[in-house]
Amino acid sequence: MPFISSQIGSQLVDLCSALLLLVCFGIVAQRRLLACVDLFALQSGFLALTATVVAFLTGIHHIYVAAALTVVIKVIVIPRILKQVIERLNVTRELVMNVNIPTGLLICGGLVMLAFSISQPIIPLGFLLTRDSLAIALAIVLIGFFTMIARKKAVTQVIGFLVMENGLFLGATAAAYGMPLIVELGVFFDVLVGALIIGIYTHRLQDAFDTVDTSKLTILKE
Repeated sequence: MPFISSQIGSQLVDLCSALLLLVCFGIVAQRRLLACVDLFALQSGFLALTATVVAFLTGIHHIYVAAALTVVIKVIVIPRILKQVIERLNVTRELVMNVNIPTGLLICGGLVMLAFSISQPIIPLGFLLTRDSLAIALAIVLIGFFTMIARKKAVTQVIGFLVMENGLFLGATAAAYGMPLIVELGVFFDVLVGALIIGIYTHRLQDAFDTVDTSKLTILKE
């Protein structure tokens, strides 16, 4: 960190993390599936930027590799797969949700407060310049989980899962300057394979029920 003080570096990381959280609210407020995919790609771009800033400030070079993989897999490859699924199935809007958008945003606001409340006693114990991002990472994980519950279309549930993974990645960066490189490579491979499998599963769901609404799975009988 040759010409940036630790305080300014910490504020830069906090700013990038806050942008990730802001995009989460955009995903919750969005009804168009293609826009949800674009917002996920944008959030992953901010995540890669955060990792790059942390790598620059700390001099830990394997975080650059994680940032590059984030751009390739989460900003380019997975959004392209999801868009192909949406266009092939011709489902561009999510018309029915378990929770309406205003209520969803209020719940997400409560989840953010809950995350900060849980993390507040832990943050002063840390010494890393990323420690303040831990609460934001936990909030992103909770909002991703909420998105999986609140939405009925399989595509947006996938995006909720991927948002949770982004939160976990940010949490690992905040708590320990990232995971070992071999673990990060394994996680990225799992996420990519998971996206491919879910794409196939979505096609099967459309073939069986003529919809990608996962609530239809409750009518399955032995």
